[in-house]
Amino acid sequence: MAQQRQFTGQLRETNLSFLPPVDGEQRPINVLLILLDNFSLISFTSVIDSLVTANLVTSTKNFSFFTCGINKSSVMSDVGISITVDVTLRPDILKQAEMIIVCGGYRSPLNEIPLLSRALRAVNDKKQRLGGLWNGALALCHAGILSSQTFALHPDNHAYAREHFPHINLTSQTYVIDGHFFSSSGPTSSLEMMLNLIQLMLGEACANGVREILSCDRDKVSDHSTTFNDPLPLQAPERLKKAVHLMQHQLDEPLPIETVANQVGTSRRTLERLFKHHLNTSPSKHYLEIRLTCARQLLTQSNQTISQIAVATGFISANYFSQCFKEYFSVSPTQIRSPSPNDGQCW
Repeated sequence: MAQQRQFTGQLRETNLSFLPPVDGEQRPINVLLILLDNFSLISFTSVIDSLVTANLVTSTKNFSFFTCGINKSSVMSDVGISITVDVTLRPDILKQAEMIIVCGGYRSPLNEIPLLSRALRAVNDKKQRLGGLWNGALALCHAGILSSQTFALHPDNHAYAREHFPHINLTSQTYVIDGHFFSSSGPTSSLEMMLNLIQLMLGEACANGVREILSCDRDKVSDHSTTFNDPLPLQAPERLKKAVHLMQHQLDEPLPIETVANQVGTSRRTLERLFKHHLNTSPSKHYLEIRLTCARQLLTQSNQTISQIAVATGFISANYFSQCFKEYFSVSPTQIRSPSPNDGQCW
């Protein structure tokens, strides 16, 4: 039986949804999204996308979610698209959820909705996670359950909040997670907030896997454009970046590590130290993982034969390729092409 091997660093996150599930899976976390009239559709879909992707990257149903209207079966979003909700608001509905999110928007009502306030107060002492999107946190203010906690709102609603709730702890930050309360001020911050919540609940590996899929085109810092799937930290030395670049672009005929070191102007020993310090792996292992990642992408996204993919990613034979592949993914190249039992059931 082949020994199980593990991807390291960013390449583990890239391949996370294709790796075997972790033992001891727990039941999914129930998330209730309460939609106010004219709720922000893009903020709402940012949340849904992050939940579904968290299920996808771990091949596990980490979250289940359902939508709720205040008193009607469909709710109009801010862009004129109506969402048919799963339930209408009742106090017992909120008790079924571990996370409750009030979804507001630029034109959502700011005044108190008494039914919603009563329902939120009824679950406040249950230590469920309670949050708001855009101006959804105002519902928590109306319910009287935000006291010393910091929360975020869309800037256009700050004056209203300070006028009606003079003792609240309103921040200019785009999103906040404060204990079991959380809030975001707009679409972009809704996604970033959810990524941080996922990290708190499911760990860094899952959050980074979701981030790589949903935020692959975002800059790591505002004035720096990065390469897709860049496995390197920003402070990585130039020689290390060049070495990884060589590996990524020389897959069909892998270069000896000695050659890679020479081409980037260093010794093999120094290159090994750089990989160990910055990526916690060796050059040869990282090179193999790059090739296997490319092979997995070709297996799931192309019609090439296994032999063709083995050649394209630098393996001397299809048998040796299959052996290496199974050591990392716990399934054969043929099996990974079969539909996953979790496909279509990520929500």
